[in-house]
Amino acid sequence: MKLFNPLLCAMWALVGSGLGLGASAHTVLEYPVATAGQSYKATFKVGHGCGPSPTRQIVVDIPAGVQGAKPMPKAGWRLEIVKAKLTQPYTSHGRSITEDVTRISWTAKTADDFLPNGQYDEFVLVGTLPAQAGMMYWPVQQVCEQGRMDWVDIPKPGQKLSDLKSPAAALELMPGLAAGGHNH
Repeated sequence: MKLFNPLLCAMWALVGSGLGLGASAHTVLEYPVATAGQSYKATFKVGHGCGPSPTRQIVVDIPAGVQGAKPMPKAGWRLEIVKAKLTQPYTSHGRSITEDVTRISWTAKTADDFLPNGQYDEFVLVGTLPAQAGMMYWPVQQVCEQGRMDWVDIPKPGQKLSDLKSPAAALELMPGLAAGGHNH
């Protein structure tokens, strides 16, 4: 299972800043570049609360085309997985898949489990990316004890992610390598 590609990360270091994805104050992906059609470990970095208010829930909407999303559990946080019927079923491991994950949320079980504003944490899931290269956006809702921050803005043509007030987490899909093999 190949989830991390050092070459892509090196390429990102050279070209990624031009996309305006380096805003550390927002909920962002740890690795903002991946190979289309491959398995991907999406690590959402949360570096602050809503003002001084601690984070009590993170909700990630799974972009269209991502298949088989599975969250990593977190101690002290309850998982909720929402599935929906697919308009176009796909085959995985010899089975026809007719519904798939559309949303994953992590909710703190108690106030002691909230993520304080002065601390950092990560929320992780894995899934298989679509085969087509291009930009993909992951809307993230950050619900705090008081207030919320919805990281859902997607740039219009010609607009940079850094121009947006509440940018969605962005992932650049690079063209896949030669077809063949088992990807996950």
